[in-house]
Amino acid sequence: MSLSLSLDALIDALRVLPGVGPKTAQRMAFYLIERNRPGAQRLTRQLQQALETVRRCARCRNLSDHPLCSICSDERRESSVLCVVESPSDVAAIESAGGHRGRYFVLHGRLSPIDGIGPDALGIGTLLALVDADAIAEVILATNLTIEGEATAHYLAQELVPHNITVTRIAHGVPIGGELEFLDASTLSGALAARRPL
Repeated sequence: MSLSLSLDALIDALRVLPGVGPKTAQRMAFYLIERNRPGAQRLTRQLQQALETVRRCARCRNLSDHPLCSICSDERRESSVLCVVESPSDVAAIESAGGHRGRYFVLHGRLSPIDGIGPDALGIGTLLALVDADAIAEVILATNLTIEGEATAHYLAQELVPHNITVTRIAHGVPIGGELEFLDASTLSGALAARRPL
């Protein structure tokens, strides 16, 4: 039995969020309507503002309020090093770790022929043009360590060969604090393959 068509529509709308099923969406909707109407209004305003102002950076395709994002606008960044990631959340993760002082290029996905996602959908032509135009010396391939992420990294590495630059891949293997006996075979073999001298 439906209590309210508007409430049902809100519950259904909340289900577009990742990991939000019917029960969680219902809890969220009841909370916003019953206990936090000012919070619901603020959420509405901020969501509308973000939809109107957030767009892709003209250079790296990260999300930004301005034509160039804050990273691309920062002259202190190492402009000859470019880190290629799958999503804006990957940029946020790398930035919070603090280990990269170069710039980024965001693919907004990964190659997946089954889903119809090819090089054009990921802006790979734009990436290759950027490598030439900005005199990039190194491209770090930081795609996820999934089958599609590995395929994307391999494809990009092949496409970058004619550009005569250094192409590197993020390391993967044993996490700090990890114990070998608990690692899966793929992780352990990757760690052995990526070993380096001390």
